[in-house]
Amino acid sequence: MNDGCLICGAPLIYTKEDEAAECALCHKRELTKARCENGHYVCDECHEKGLDAAVDICRRSPSADPFAVLEELMAADFCHMHGPEHHVLVAAAILTAYRNGGGELDLEKALTEAVRRGRQVPGGVCGFWGACGAAIGSGIAVSILSGATPLAKETYGLANGMTARALADIAAVGGPRCCKRNSYLALNAAADFLAERFGVALSRPKVVCRHSERNAQCIGRRCPFFKSSEK
Repeated sequence: MNDGCLICGAPLIYTKEDEAAECALCHKRELTKARCENGHYVCDECHEKGLDAAVDICRRSPSADPFAVLEELMAADFCHMHGPEHHVLVAAAILTAYRNGGGELDLEKALTEAVRRGRQVPGGVCGFWGACGAAIGSGIAVSILSGATPLAKETYGLANGMTARALADIAAVGGPRCCKRNSYLALNAAADFLAERFGVALSRPKVVCRHSERNAQCIGRRCPFFKSSEK
């Protein structure tokens, strides 16, 4: 699937104000700023349909490379070029690689919680909230690993510190949004963070994006993962 409408493939448009729309798939009506040029709207719940399968994919993965785990997740039918499913997939890839890299973790329990939390982060928050969901996904992973809560002290700082580091890297590259690029940036930040704060070293391969031709807003050589930047 390209970066356009899931129904017709037309480019997406965003309005400044919320407008009522009916999901073209489930017919639920809700307020949104997003629709395609032909008027189609797909709600986050429908966009993420099938996402529970991510738990099974991660449970079977032996990899301590979060990028390899992420690529396997992004190749699944439930993942599109862009969309809120990436908020879950970043967290899932980090948790899986952490466990496979020697970290102690009840992986299935952690993944189920990551899916539950990540699904609560709406699509489009990168632009509308100023907090990309991929970065939030990395914070979700660290929150689960550390047992952070709103009343915690040390772990509260860990979870927010992870999100802040990923957001800083995403902000440094700039927009427009790319869910693949931001997911890679969040994983890079998480690999550094987990090594520093948890003592678990994750694999860090050189990542070359294979998705740029599907992204009409690809920023090309400004992206650190753009294939023409490979040396």
